[in-house]
Amino acid sequence: MTMDAPPIDLTHHFLIAMPGLSDELFGRSVVYVCEHTPKGALGLIVNKPSGITLGDLFERLELPLGRPQWADLPIMRGGPLQTERGFVLHDDMGEPQPLAPPEPAPPAVAEPASALGAWLQAAGAGAPEPESAADEAPTRPPTVYAASLKVAGSGLELTTSRDVLEAISVGAGPQRLLVTLGYSSWGEGQLESEIADNAWLTVPADPAILFDVPPAQRYERAMALLGLQPWMLAPGAGRA
Repeated sequence: MTMDAPPIDLTHHFLIAMPGLSDELFGRSVVYVCEHTPKGALGLIVNKPSGITLGDLFERLELPLGRPQWADLPIMRGGPLQTERGFVLHDDMGEPQPLAPPEPAPPAVAEPASALGAWLQAAGAGAPEPESAADEAPTRPPTVYAASLKVAGSGLELTTSRDVLEAISVGAGPQRLLVTLGYSSWGEGQLESEIADNAWLTVPADPAILFDVPPAQRYERAMALLGLQPWMLAPGAGRA
């Protein structure tokens, strides 16, 4: 009698590309996993600069940059999906504070079949591809911004709505952030299969690597969390 292996949850983990992964975008990449459920996974590549800075982005949006020290902050290529859309990974801003006594609760509304799909739609990104990550969890916790996903167990949020950038434009908003264009996703069982094929190493994420380490050093620093250096691994060797 065989027993199925329990599902793994790599939320708030790094995926570190093995040397044998030769894809132009994912080769030597570090992916931060924002959500991983039995239905799939959602993540951001965090070490591939796009050539655009935060100052460039705010200029294009015709917004002042209220944090001038962030003008040269590089924006990453987050993945091959929705590459025209910005994704902002930042410190959890806490729960929204009501400005007036709450109104009576409205009638219950059926939960969308795909919580991630609902999140993307709220952000104006449209529904994800059928193979994208999705889950059937209860309604997500409320957030300060219009379209945010709280990353479980991390103290971080992923926001796609413009309001986080508008807050930064007046010097408010999160104290740390990482911005990407696009995101990455895996369908049901796809990430697990790639890990079994030795495409990725996995390790619990260190936010300092996201926010404090220059992009060019993030691959080596993520490897170091496992006590490894890239030269120690030959293509096809090792196990995630």
